[in-house]
Amino acid sequence: MASLQTSSLLSNSFCSISPSAIKSSIHLPEKLSVPLSVAPKPKPSRKLFQELNGFSHTIPILQDNSCNSSTTTTSTTSKATIQLYAILEAVADRVEMHHNIGEQRDNWNTLLLNSINMLTLTASAMAGVAATIGAGGAPLLALKLSSTLLFSASTGMLVVMNKIQPSQLAEEQRNATRLFKQLQSHIETTIAIGNPREEDVKEAIEKVLALDKAYPLPLLGAMLEKFPKKFEPAVWWPSTSKRMNNSKYREAKQQQGKSNGWNKGLEMELRNVLEVVKEKDMKDYERLGNLVLKINKSLAIAGPLLTGIAAVGSACVSEGSSWGAIVAVIGGALATTVNAFEHGGQVGMVSEMYRNCGGFFQLLESSIQDTMEEDEDQRENGELFEMKLALKLGRSLSQLRDLARKSAYSRVEGTTTDEFASKLF
Repeated sequence: MASLQTSSLLSNSFCSISPSAIKSSIHLPEKLSVPLSVAPKPKPSRKLFQELNGFSHTIPILQDNSCNSSTTTTSTTSKATIQLYAILEAVADRVEMHHNIGEQRDNWNTLLLNSINMLTLTASAMAGVAATIGAGGAPLLALKLSSTLLFSASTGMLVVMNKIQPSQLAEEQRNATRLFKQLQSHIETTIAIGNPREEDVKEAIEKVLALDKAYPLPLLGAMLEKFPKKFEPAVWWPSTSKRMNNSKYREAKQQQGKSNGWNKGLEMELRNVLEVVKEKDMKDYERLGNLVLKINKSLAIAGPLLTGIAAVGSACVSEGSSWGAIVAVIGGALATTVNAFEHGGQVGMVSEMYRNCGGFFQLLESSIQDTMEEDEDQRENGELFEMKLALKLGRSLSQLRDLARKSAYSRVEGTTTDEFASKLF
């Protein structure tokens, strides 16, 4: 009630004031002066009007050819990026596959070795016990048959094991896992740098297929020959690999207007390092690879041969004659020793390691030769190539240059370099 009275009083007081009194209370100047420094307010433009009305987000219609080519380039780049991501997923899947199968084949080596040695030792013990039985009959026959069967089983299993070489298979999968991880990081780097091309996609696909061929997963029909006639380095890169990412370096050079990091001194340095790689590292690994290959062949033949002789000896065990038991026991003991040295020492793995190292140096040689044969404006940056080469050999830049100087001096003096190029292997 009090509020209503207050509002009525206020309204009455305002109504009592005349319009002339209000007008007299407001004093306005007759003429306003505008400062010279203040610009007159511009009229709203058509562009501002379109932005205010929501037309700023419309897609413009491209009229000139330059804009069309730019749009085409953008769409091509996006397509190449999507394809590289698809290849990256396939490479990651192969990394997991080779890792799992490598562990499985490493378990094969351990389980088969232990099983064969247990069979051989048990058969040897039975043959020895059979020779000590004075009377013939069922006990002697049971020991003879059991010993012969166990020796025969170990011979068959050993033939299969020596044929597939599980330790070498496991090393193949470990190498494949490492190389696929290397390819995976290379693709990720290409995507991170940006602006991938169709050539990058083709190069990645060729590398994946080359790795699949060099390190096959199935055993039947696709397994690599474990005992070739001659030691040959592994080849896991495309045979027609002409480096396809040189266009990036060429564009970078044209945009920056600088040299590509190459000069006569760097070319001579690379040639000297390559001579050391060919004369020392590659020849040494070829010699060691052939030696290990011969040792592995001899052991693979000796193991089943000894267990087979032991099986014949155990079958000839008879009452009053101990020569069969002697042959069986000695053959079983020697076979166990040979198997332990071959598969426990993983001679097949060592052979594969030398094969992989030989392939590493062969790839290094082809990489240097391909780079030197290209035009200078199409090469990878010289300083970057030198740094990558030094890291691959486990050296610093100063150590790589010292090696090149030693190689040059040795060729002038007619001697050989006293050190290897690589410090990693």
